[in-house]
Amino acid sequence: MSKVVGDAHQHCLTPPENAAIILAVLDVEAKEKKLARQGILLQVVATLFGASIAYSIKGTPQFAIAVLSGGAISIVNATLLAWRMSRAALHPAQEAHHQLRLMYFYAAERYLVVVLLLCICFAVLKLSPLALLGGFVMGQALMLAGRLFLRRIG
Repeated sequence: MSKVVGDAHQHCLTPPENAAIILAVLDVEAKEKKLARQGILLQVVATLFGASIAYSIKGTPQFAIAVLSGGAISIVNATLLAWRMSRAALHPAQEAHHQLRLMYFYAAERYLVVVLLLCICFAVLKLSPLALLGGFVMGQALMLAGRLFLRRIG
């Protein structure tokens, strides 16, 4: 349906068309939330598996704890990303500049949380740097690859 305003055509959606668009948006948001939960679960399982392999290879719990800590930092990062994405979807910004500022803020927030947690694990807990970074990199790689894989099968 279109209305003529002056020389320009203005398109208006009927109530059933509006409802269809809203349902489609809600469906996409629900699928994204499910995908995020599945990706985080995949990271948790892989981190536990990686820590058990590290323990079986080295035989010391400190090495396994370092791998677990690195994976946990990656899981915190993914959880923070999923949480911020869901919050942004609930409160869409009116201006593109505001949305862009929020995206930069959320990225900086995640970066600082990861750096802070890594520093605590290195300096305070004195965990093995190689095992800690190995667990973190494994978790980050799974966050990216798992999301692509889960999207394909879902």
